Amino acid sequence: MGLLERMGVHAEVDGSLKEGDLCLEIKGDQEGMLIGKNGRTLEALQILINRMINKRVKESVRVVLDVNHYRERRADSLIKMANRLGEKAKMTGKTVTVGPYNAHDRRIIHIALQDDPSLQTQSIGEGDLKEISIIPRREKDRTP
Repeated sequence: MGLLERMGVHAEVDGSLKEGDLCLEIKGDQEGMLIGKNGRTLEALQILINRMINKRVKESVRVVLDVNHYRERRADSLIKMANRLGEKAKMTGKTVTVGPYNAHDRRIIHIALQDDPSLQTQSIGEGDLKEISIIPRREKDRTP
């Protein structure tokens, strides 16, 4: 019996290889249960599946788990939020702090703002979940 069946989830799983990663896309109607709040259940399932698979294979494989293209929707949402908060930080001249976020989500936010010379981002905190500060740069601190 598979993991999804044990969870009482009826879904299709499609697998593909992308850039050396095994990508598993779960398609079903119980997405909320599989994704959890801010994707935390999805992250936990991905860690579990990675451990299960890598225990059985000789060469390490990275498994990326997704549900109904949630990761793409989440990335779009984070980019829009980062841009909106970046504009707020520039307008007010004050640091804006958001989070906590996991490493994957923080990376999306950092990348979304990295090309703006009037902003810098910084992860703050300990452990897996950290906050992000979006910091407006003073004119003299900007690099061309």
